[in-house]
Amino acid sequence: MTGSAPHIPVLRDEVVDALAIVPGERHVDATFGAGGYTQAILERGAEVAAFDRDPQAIEGGQTIVAASGGRLILIEAPFSRMEQELAHRGLVPVDGVTMDIGVSSMQLDQPERGFSFMADGPLDMRMSQSGLSAEEWLNTADEGEIADVLYQYGEEPRSRRVAKAIVSARPLKRTSELANVVRKALGHKPHDKKDPATRTFQAIRIHLNRELDELAEGLAAAERVLRPGGRLAVVTFHSLEDRMVKRFLRERSGGEPAGSRHRPAVGPRAEPSFEPPAKAVRPGEAEVARNPRARSATLRVARRTAAAPWSSEGVD
Repeated sequence: MTGSAPHIPVLRDEVVDALAIVPGERHVDATFGAGGYTQAILERGAEVAAFDRDPQAIEGGQTIVAASGGRLILIEAPFSRMEQELAHRGLVPVDGVTMDIGVSSMQLDQPERGFSFMADGPLDMRMSQSGLSAEEWLNTADEGEIADVLYQYGEEPRSRRVAKAIVSARPLKRTSELANVVRKALGHKPHDKKDPATRTFQAIRIHLNRELDELAEGLAAAERVLRPGGRLAVVTFHSLEDRMVKRFLRERSGGEPAGSRHRPAVGPRAEPSFEPPAKAVRPGEAEVARNPRARSATLRVARRTAAAPWSSEGVD
């Protein structure tokens, strides 16, 4: 990595404009990656505290740190720990939080990280490069657990068939092996627009990295560290994430019903901690043509009110 990020982040201009950055402000880039959002925020004159749990991203970002004139701090930690890490450094409150949810292009483009079936590599998929790998989990989890993960996190309608095929093919060690098992189980035709292995790879990655739990905890942490008037900008890439962000902002802005017979209200309702969010933003045709990965992106933005943070740990 050099001072210029190798990947331009999706909706970069829209994110930076939505943050309404004023020189001298303090912002958080919760998902540093290759540093694209961070560099754009620095160019607007703000200070940045950036998080990433991937040690490769932290190492690669040192060039940007050196060029920042002391305005960038890189923190190797998941963004769910945003509040603790910022408070420890005396960096609370902040004026803006940016979150780009999911796997980074940098990780996808490295076959040795095992996130993609586009090139063969080891079954790894660990964002932090520590903990249980995809190979270890796939070769030890029972069939029912695998099926549940594929259904819940990949929205795979034939999860039981895929799980049975995975267990029958064990041991699995390579991304190409897993992809071929899924394709055979589901029936893959070369002209199909979407590879049937896509949902399985997504589900395993989300499960291993606790991505939805991280998102819930990260949204709640952002609520706690933002000052009144501070801005939250979240970019998501699939429906599971977007539904969580949409519901969080609707609930925290007072748009969620106080209670019903299906979901009774528990105790007095908290004051809205966010203003009603702006309309969701999606990439234009030019950006999608330039970067096909942008086609499913959604940006949601909201401004913090002066109300106290809600007491819950996150959003379901």
